[in-house]
Amino acid sequence: MKINHGLVMVLSALSAGLLVSCVKPADDNTATDMDNQKVTQEPTKAKAAAGSSEQIEAIDISAETASTYLTHVANDIVIPAYANTAKQSAQLQKLAQQSCQQAPVSGNALQKMRDQWLLLAQAWASAEMINFGPATDSMSNLYVNYYPDERGVVHSGVADLIAANPTLTAAQLENESAIVQGIPGLEEALHANDSLDGAQCAYVISASGALSTRLKAIENNWRDNATTLLAIDKTADSDQGLNQWFNALLSLVEITKTNAIDQPLGITGSTKGHLPAATAEQSRSIITAKVDTLNQALTDPALVAMLGRNNESQVSDTLSTALSDTTAILAQMPEDIADADKAEQQALFDHFTTMTRLIKRELIPTLGVRVGFNSNDGD
Repeated sequence: MKINHGLVMVLSALSAGLLVSCVKPADDNTATDMDNQKVTQEPTKAKAAAGSSEQIEAIDISAETASTYLTHVANDIVIPAYANTAKQSAQLQKLAQQSCQQAPVSGNALQKMRDQWLLLAQAWASAEMINFGPATDSMSNLYVNYYPDERGVVHSGVADLIAANPTLTAAQLENESAIVQGIPGLEEALHANDSLDGAQCAYVISASGALSTRLKAIENNWRDNATTLLAIDKTADSDQGLNQWFNALLSLVEITKTNAIDQPLGITGSTKGHLPAATAEQSRSIITAKVDTLNQALTDPALVAMLGRNNESQVSDTLSTALSDTTAILAQMPEDIADADKAEQQALFDHFTTMTRLIKRELIPTLGVRVGFNSNDGD
């Protein structure tokens, strides 16, 4: 089964919010995108909140400090995130190869594969904080995680592919559309069936193998090119690296809030798309993985120290509290947050709104970098 790649990628970009679209802000006190851009044009000062006269002084970050911090981000956060995802995909392939020696596969053997899939999905949920570089070049990240699938094409696409190719190989899969590859495709194969026959086993083995290869290539690209990708060698003349990194973290909050909470649950409008890991009914685990990643990055001792040297530890403390509160809300929700009551869903949405504001209006201005534009930044 082959699908027009260009059409798929354009539709994917539209649904994932990669192209510019309008998103209604969550409250009437929200600054517009242009307001936020104007607020942060000067590298030394920015408004703390929409409508506030309070000014935030940008801290002084030397070129040496920025270089050291970004090197730490690359070596201790970014590369390990991709390495872990590649490892979890390889482990799923190994488990599938072992379990599928005697198809059909069901019961405990199938459950072990599902559990390993969840580890893979959580690992990628963490790696999605890095929304620049080789994973997103040419939208290749969609081959890892085709989400949100607003047209519901993954389910039928995977079923049709398996039916047409009962002995599918990883090499054959490389020529197929993004909608039948990656984590959502594996989710469908493993969770939409009570047992796996030989053809479904072949798909899981091939898809996890192809995914491992793709992820390993991304990891190696970062290992070889981190200095360029995070502009570590340009800190004397530019804050490009810091801009990319902190806007990536902001984007993770905004896109999760919009695509994984607001739209599928219909918090601020009509329902659209579906929750992450909807077939597996594990949306809480995926969102929790993202919050854990934000907690790692935003309470990172290296960042806290950088802020603390400039007597701005309050920003770190406020973010830490917001992240802790969000984690606590998630811990009280069912595995499928669609089953939570509306008050819990609204509370989760509100906590993401709070995190968005703190990063956009306090952390980023404090660091003296600029809020970038994306289509999901209503706060």
